[in-house]
Amino acid sequence: MVKLATAREARLYGPALAVRRWEYVNAGVYAFAALLLAAGLGALAAGGGARAGLAVAAVALAVVAAVNAHDLVAHLAGVDWRVGLARYDAQLGLVEFLVPALHAAGCVLAVAGLALLVSQGEGGGYSSYGKEKHAANMLLAAALLWLLGSVLNSCQVYERADGQAQLLQSSVQVPLLLGSLLFLVAAVLNRRRVASSWRRELVGRSWAWLCLLGSLLWLAAALLNVLKVFMMHQSDALRLEKLRGGAQERLSRDREGRVPLNWEDAARRRALPSDLR
Repeated sequence: MVKLATAREARLYGPALAVRRWEYVNAGVYAFAALLLAAGLGALAAGGGARAGLAVAAVALAVVAAVNAHDLVAHLAGVDWRVGLARYDAQLGLVEFLVPALHAAGCVLAVAGLALLVSQGEGGGYSSYGKEKHAANMLLAAALLWLLGSVLNSCQVYERADGQAQLLQSSVQVPLLLGSLLFLVAAVLNRRRVASSWRRELVGRSWAWLCLLGSLLWLAAALLNVLKVFMMHQSDALRLEKLRGGAQERLSRDREGRVPLNWEDAARRRALPSDLR
């Protein structure tokens, strides 16, 4: 899930107008991709063209992967690419860095699995069954990554932010977590269906309907995320969170260029006699 508009001071990864523009674009593209995913899965669940629905879902997940990749790059740029700061602030590594990486990796696996299903032949040969089995495994791995990312996303703790910021954040986290859980249940059922059946169906109906419900929850999370971005830009009452464990101070000193000077000054002082220090 996109996390550009967080309550962190470290999100200042560019000029103010550029930051606002990219956060709106990020949230809007994610909402469009979630809507596209729900449309593709809805057509699949309604019994429409299976390959067309799977292709639309694959395109939507590719867009979601791109948004999460951009989200990860933006968070890295927000701390000047200093990944080592995650040693001092666990949430920086587990939430800002790992969550978009997990969701992007899950989307890549899901796109690969859907591509295998789309390319599956009409016959019932062993080759077709092998593609379906590999696709089911990829979809299961993708759902596991999404669920892990959603759980980590729900672990973000605010200390300075007011109740409005925390409510907005929770309104995105909860449907995202429930949707990821439904995707996992659907993937498990689909994997069992593939392992125990030789019927030549691209996907099971239960998988299609559960994935549709999961995509609708993702769409709700995406729309609430747009609301969150808007509210956080419009309200002046929101207090921004600092990086914890001294990470904010290290980042600030590095940006102000005082760290090398302090080191050089300390070295010069150690070289001077004690009465001249």
